[in-house]
Amino acid sequence: MNYKWIIWVALVLFSSCKEGKKEQFARLVQEWQGKEIVFPQDMAFTRFVTEPMEYQIPDAEYKVLIYVDSVGCTSCKLQLPKWKELIAHVDSVTNGNIPFIFVFQSKDDKELRYILKRDNFARPVCIDRDSRLDKLNKFPQDITFQTFLLDKDNKVKVIGNPVHNLAVRDLYLKQITGIQYQEALPKTTLETERAEYDLGTVREGTTKKQTVTVRNTGTSVFKLKGFTTSCDCTEAIADWKELQPGESGTITVSYEAEQPGDFYRTVEIYGNIPNNSLMVSFIGTVK
Repeated sequence: MNYKWIIWVALVLFSSCKEGKKEQFARLVQEWQGKEIVFPQDMAFTRFVTEPMEYQIPDAEYKVLIYVDSVGCTSCKLQLPKWKELIAHVDSVTNGNIPFIFVFQSKDDKELRYILKRDNFARPVCIDRDSRLDKLNKFPQDITFQTFLLDKDNKVKVIGNPVHNLAVRDLYLKQITGIQYQEALPKTTLETERAEYDLGTVREGTTKKQTVTVRNTGTSVFKLKGFTTSCDCTEAIADWKELQPGESGTITVSYEAEQPGDFYRTVEIYGNIPNNSLMVSFIGTVK
């Protein structure tokens, strides 16, 4: 992969960021492309944190490494239901030949066990107790860049989190299957009533819903590809798939208030628009 293509990937995937961030991401992609990931020889895997499992990282043409550090909200980072959905899809198109290696730092084993049990995630996971994997490889601190598609020699082919970004998901699938997962559609433009919504005060343990109206302001049909959210606690749904030029549609965003404090959550709308996505943010306070 040449330098120009690497930079193009970075700019496409993170084009909603400020200019300084784009340059930072481009440098990070260039730095990690082709870099070999080193695994400790005696990695121990468990099920639900406490149940030891006999598991060895298999030799495979490709493998996916998901590393999750202990900084911030663990549940927000994991988004395990989305991983289960992606794994099922990859298994269906590769006959289950792509291993997914989950490695977690754990600041609270009980919390992590609860999340794994809650989401019925029974796959082998490794707890990186002394940050050995991180120390060997010095992973980026940004969670966006703590997931890797590796080749048979454990060298990075794609960097980025495919459940947080649908464009990254397409890159993973294209690399694994050789099939282009992006329909060639003419671009249009999409606008929301506002870029940020204030949900006000939300009582802990309750769910607040916000209706977001979007309008196709371009000259071609807009085809909705899907949504990604910054946290498991946020969900977006729409009862439409296409918007004709000049047509409007609504998206229902639900936020589940998990813990007291101020919050900032985002929803990205994906489709045939410039930069491939449009981000809407939501703020408020949980009490």
